[in-house]
Amino acid sequence: MTAEMIAPEWMHRQITSEEYDSWTEEQCAGVEIVDGMVVVSPGVSILHNRLARYLANALDQAGGEDWNAGGEDWNADTDFDVRLQDVPLNNRRPDVVVYRRDAVHETPARPSNVLLLVEVVSPGSETTDRVVKLDQYAKAGIPFYWRVEQAVGRVPVVHTYVLDTADRSYRTDELFTGLVKAVVPYPVEVDLTEL
Repeated sequence: MTAEMIAPEWMHRQITSEEYDSWTEEQCAGVEIVDGMVVVSPGVSILHNRLARYLANALDQAGGEDWNAGGEDWNADTDFDVRLQDVPLNNRRPDVVVYRRDAVHETPARPSNVLLLVEVVSPGSETTDRVVKLDQYAKAGIPFYWRVEQAVGRVPVVHTYVLDTADRSYRTDELFTGLVKAVVPYPVEVDLTEL
Protein backbone atom coordinates (compact mmCIF):
# COMPACT_ATOMS: atom_id res chain seq x y z
CA MET A 1 0.00 0.00 0.00
CA THR A 2 1.43 3.40 -0.98
CA ALA A 3 0.98 6.78 0.68
CA GLU A 4 -1.14 7.89 -2.29
CA MET A 5 -3.59 5.09 -1.54
CA ILE A 6 -4.00 6.27 2.07
CA ALA A 7 -4.14 10.05 1.62
CA PRO A 8 -5.67 12.14 -1.19
CA GLU A 9 -3.36 13.38 -3.95
CA TRP A 10 -3.53 17.02 -2.80
CA MET A 11 -1.84 16.07 0.49
CA HIS A 12 1.37 15.27 -1.42
CA ARG A 13 1.91 18.61 -3.18
CA GLN A 14 1.80 22.32 -2.48
CA ILE A 15 -1.59 23.93 -2.91
CA THR A 16 -2.34 27.52 -3.82
CA SER A 17 -4.50 30.03 -1.99
CA GLU A 18 -7.03 29.86 -4.85
CA GLU A 19 -7.24 26.10 -4.51
CA TYR A 20 -7.66 26.26 -0.73
CA ASP A 21 -10.28 29.01 -1.02
CA SER A 22 -12.35 26.74 -3.29
CA TRP A 23 -12.60 24.02 -0.61
CA THR A 24 -15.70 23.60 1.53
CA GLU A 25 -15.61 24.22 5.29
CA GLU A 26 -15.76 20.45 5.75
CA GLN A 27 -12.63 20.01 3.64
CA CYS A 28 -10.82 22.73 5.62
CA ALA A 29 -11.83 21.42 9.04
CA GLY A 30 -8.91 20.09 11.05
CA VAL A 31 -6.21 21.26 8.66
CA GLU A 32 -3.82 24.16 8.35
CA ILE A 33 -1.60 25.04 5.40
CA VAL A 34 2.12 25.55 6.03
CA ASP A 35 4.35 26.51 3.10
CA GLY A 36 1.62 25.28 0.78
CA MET A 37 1.41 21.83 2.37
CA VAL A 38 -1.63 20.47 4.17
CA VAL A 39 -0.96 19.79 7.86
CA VAL A 40 -3.56 17.83 9.80
CA SER A 41 -4.15 19.30 13.25
CA PRO A 42 -4.09 16.92 16.24
CA GLY A 43 -7.36 16.10 17.94
CA VAL A 44 -8.24 18.22 20.95
CA SER A 45 -9.83 17.52 24.31
CA ILE A 46 -13.01 18.91 25.82
CA LEU A 47 -10.83 20.91 28.25
CA HIS A 48 -8.95 22.42 25.29
CA ASN A 49 -12.22 23.61 23.74
CA ARG A 50 -13.51 24.93 27.07
CA LEU A 51 -10.31 26.92 27.65
CA ALA A 52 -10.51 28.42 24.16
CA ARG A 53 -14.20 29.26 24.57
CA TYR A 54 -13.70 30.87 28.02
CA LEU A 55 -10.86 33.02 26.69
CA ALA A 56 -12.73 33.95 23.51
CA ASN A 57 -15.86 34.91 25.42
CA ALA A 58 -13.90 37.06 27.88
CA LEU A 59 -11.85 38.72 25.13
CA ASP A 60 -14.96 39.33 23.04
CA GLN A 61 -16.84 40.93 25.93
CA ALA A 62 -13.84 43.08 26.93
CA GLY A 63 -13.15 44.11 23.31
CA GLY A 64 -15.78 46.80 23.35
CA GLU A 65 -16.85 48.37 20.07
CA ASP A 66 -13.52 47.87 18.32
CA TRP A 67 -12.64 44.18 18.70
CA ASN A 68 -14.35 40.81 18.21
CA ALA A 69 -13.02 37.51 19.45
CA GLY A 70 -13.82 34.04 18.27
CA GLY A 71 -12.31 30.69 17.56
CA GLU A 72 -12.56 27.70 15.31
CA ASP A 73 -13.90 25.18 17.81
CA TRP A 74 -16.48 27.23 19.68
CA ASN A 75 -18.52 28.90 16.94
CA ALA A 76 -19.15 26.82 13.85
CA ASP A 77 -20.87 29.76 12.11
CA THR A 78 -17.63 31.67 11.65
CA ASP A 79 -14.56 30.99 9.54
CA PHE A 80 -11.44 31.89 11.50
CA ASP A 81 -8.73 31.16 9.00
CA VAL A 82 -5.86 33.59 9.36
CA ARG A 83 -4.00 34.02 6.06
CA LEU A 84 -0.42 34.77 7.10
CA GLN A 85 0.83 34.83 3.51
CA ASP A 86 -0.37 33.82 0.04
CA VAL A 87 2.80 32.44 -1.58
CA PRO A 88 3.68 29.92 -0.41
CA LEU A 89 0.35 29.63 1.31
CA ASN A 90 0.46 29.84 5.11
CA ASN A 91 -3.04 29.58 6.54
CA ARG A 92 -3.53 28.94 10.24
CA ARG A 93 -6.64 28.27 12.36
CA PRO A 94 -5.80 29.61 15.83
CA ASP A 95 -7.85 28.58 18.83
CA VAL A 96 -8.84 32.22 19.49
CA VAL A 97 -8.60 35.23 17.18
CA VAL A 98 -9.12 38.84 18.26
CA TYR A 99 -9.82 40.89 15.13
CA ARG A 100 -11.14 44.29 14.09
CA ARG A 101 -14.91 44.46 14.41
CA ASP A 102 -15.15 46.33 11.10
CA ALA A 103 -13.36 43.44 9.35
CA VAL A 104 -15.87 40.78 10.44
CA HIS A 105 -16.84 39.95 6.84
CA GLU A 106 -13.30 39.75 5.49
CA THR A 107 -12.32 36.11 5.19
CA PRO A 108 -9.79 34.81 5.57
CA ALA A 109 -8.63 37.20 8.28
CA ARG A 110 -5.44 39.05 7.40
CA PRO A 111 -2.68 39.95 9.89
CA SER A 112 -3.43 43.67 9.47
CA ASN A 113 -6.89 43.06 11.02
CA VAL A 114 -5.71 40.78 13.84
CA LEU A 115 -4.68 42.05 17.28
CA LEU A 116 -4.15 38.81 19.22
CA LEU A 117 -3.91 35.09 18.50
CA VAL A 118 -4.26 32.45 21.22
CA GLU A 119 -3.18 28.82 20.99
CA VAL A 120 -4.06 26.20 23.60
CA VAL A 121 -1.27 23.62 23.63
CA SER A 122 -2.41 20.02 23.19
CA PRO A 123 -0.54 16.73 22.96
CA GLY A 124 0.85 16.75 19.44
CA SER A 125 0.96 20.55 19.08
CA GLU A 126 3.66 21.36 21.64
CA THR A 127 6.49 22.31 19.27
CA THR A 128 4.16 23.95 16.77
CA ASP A 129 2.49 26.18 19.38
CA ARG A 130 5.62 26.93 21.42
CA VAL A 131 8.11 27.51 18.59
CA VAL A 132 6.74 27.45 15.04
CA LYS A 133 3.60 29.57 15.49
CA LEU A 134 5.45 31.94 17.81
CA ASP A 135 7.81 32.69 14.93
CA GLN A 136 5.19 32.68 12.15
CA TYR A 137 2.79 35.00 13.96
CA ALA A 138 5.59 37.44 14.81
CA LYS A 139 6.89 37.46 11.23
CA ALA A 140 3.31 38.18 10.05
CA GLY A 141 3.19 41.21 12.39
CA ILE A 142 0.49 40.00 14.82
CA PRO A 143 0.91 42.39 17.80
CA PHE A 144 0.11 39.89 20.59
CA TYR A 145 0.31 36.12 21.08
CA TRP A 146 -0.91 34.07 24.04
CA ARG A 147 0.01 30.43 24.62
CA VAL A 148 -2.06 28.42 27.09
CA GLU A 149 -0.44 25.40 28.70
CA GLN A 150 -2.76 22.81 30.18
CA ALA A 151 -1.88 19.76 32.25
CA VAL A 152 -4.21 17.20 33.74
CA GLY A 153 -5.10 18.17 37.29
CA ARG A 154 -3.28 21.51 37.10
CA VAL A 155 -4.42 25.07 36.68
CA PRO A 156 -3.90 26.43 33.13
CA VAL A 157 -0.92 28.75 32.63
CA VAL A 158 -1.12 31.59 30.10
CA HIS A 159 2.14 32.88 28.58
CA THR A 160 1.73 36.26 26.90
CA TYR A 161 3.98 37.79 24.26
CA VAL A 162 4.26 41.26 22.72
CA LEU A 163 5.62 41.90 19.23
CA ASP A 164 8.95 43.71 18.94
CA THR A 165 8.28 45.47 15.65
CA ALA A 166 11.96 46.24 15.03
CA ASP A 167 12.94 42.62 14.47
CA ARG A 168 9.50 40.98 14.08
CA SER A 169 9.91 38.67 17.04
CA TYR A 170 8.02 38.30 20.28
CA ARG A 171 9.30 39.27 23.68
CA THR A 172 7.92 37.55 26.75
CA ASP A 173 5.38 39.64 28.62
CA GLU A 174 3.24 38.46 31.54
CA LEU A 175 2.59 34.99 32.91
CA PHE A 176 -0.77 34.12 34.44
CA THR A 177 -1.59 31.00 36.44
CA GLY A 178 -5.33 30.39 36.56
CA LEU A 179 -6.53 33.98 36.88
CA VAL A 180 -5.79 36.13 33.84
CA LYS A 181 -5.79 39.86 34.61
CA ALA A 182 -4.25 41.30 31.47
CA VAL A 183 -3.96 44.98 30.61
CA VAL A 184 -2.72 44.46 27.04
CA PRO A 185 -3.87 44.29 24.34
CA TYR A 186 -6.79 45.71 26.37
CA PRO A 187 -7.98 45.08 29.94
CA VAL A 188 -9.54 41.64 30.36
CA GLU A 189 -10.07 39.34 33.32
CA VAL A 190 -10.97 35.65 33.16
CA ASP A 191 -10.69 32.96 35.84
CA LEU A 192 -9.52 29.71 34.25
CA THR A 193 -9.59 27.92 37.60
CA GLU A 194 -13.35 27.59 37.16
CA LEU A 195 -12.98 24.99 34.42
